[in-house]
Amino acid sequence: MRYHPLGKSGLLVSNLGLGTMIFGEASQRSTPEKDAVRIIHHFLDAGGNHIDTANVYAAGRSEEIVGAAIKDRRDRVVLASKVRFATGKGANDAGLSRFHILRSVEASLRRLQTDTIDLFTMHMWDSLTPLEESLRAFDDLVTAGKVRYIGVSNFKAWQVMKALAVSDAHGWVRFVAAQYQYSLVVRDIEREFTELCLTEGIGITPWGPLGGGFLSGKYKRGAPPAVASEGRLAVTGEDAEEAWSRRATERNWQILDAVAQIAEAHQKSYSQVALAWLCAKPGVASVILGPRTEEHLQDNLGAADWDLTFAELEQLDTVSAIELGYPYRIIHEQGTRQF
Repeated sequence: MRYHPLGKSGLLVSNLGLGTMIFGEASQRSTPEKDAVRIIHHFLDAGGNHIDTANVYAAGRSEEIVGAAIKDRRDRVVLASKVRFATGKGANDAGLSRFHILRSVEASLRRLQTDTIDLFTMHMWDSLTPLEESLRAFDDLVTAGKVRYIGVSNFKAWQVMKALAVSDAHGWVRFVAAQYQYSLVVRDIEREFTELCLTEGIGITPWGPLGGGFLSGKYKRGAPPAVASEGRLAVTGEDAEEAWSRRATERNWQILDAVAQIAEAHQKSYSQVALAWLCAKPGVASVILGPRTEEHLQDNLGAADWDLTFAELEQLDTVSAIELGYPYRIIHEQGTRQF
């Protein structure tokens, strides 16, 4: 395993992190507690230290499973959780109000059986709550020692910059991590967020690195996944981010062909190629894996200390290139001034 500073901080995180969203879910594609604990211990024994969860994953059950699994090895873990989405039916059971943030972090600490969350993330923008209220609450949590670092997820680029400006103006703690969907088949954040994070000292911690399993190579052209036997894409609705219709495009099949060619040349799995590409992208600090089984994790770990060649990176960059759109297209075409 390799380790990188998380943004402009001194906190080192493993280049592969462990996502726990499906641990304890009430579905046929979830990971039961006993298996989840084995996955967590396997990940830690392999040298990983970044474990990511959230208060809404499996209605809090994910945090409970993680807390129990790391209780006797807490000092080896960079523990991350989040707040924003609804945790109940009450009027104040959602959002980024001081009320909801403080109640949520106390509940997460109980479930995680710990005194401190190492990385606490705003899971999404809250248009109702003044940004100053949310950021002040986060700063107070750091001052109180209940949180060590803070992160952001699912904000627009201008919202991230506004939050940083507010933090700087008040001398409050800044975001050091940004969690966004990022993979060979979803490169949208490169239009704005990569440069934003690099210039502002924020480490990118991508989720969905295998495109909901599409990049694992288990799916074939003209053969939609069968609900009874296949992975996440088989049970995801068409309005979801990881919907089959978003994955089964000609561009994405061409990406998969390129991944297959490189995998065969190195005797690596499709997943290892896709993860190695993402680990090499600028600004990426820790790629969040989403293994359902211990076998999935073991395969993913094969990307931890393996590098693609420059030519292979360029090949994958080219085949997965996205439409820049305006104004990015004209900026790219005209270039930057050189002195």
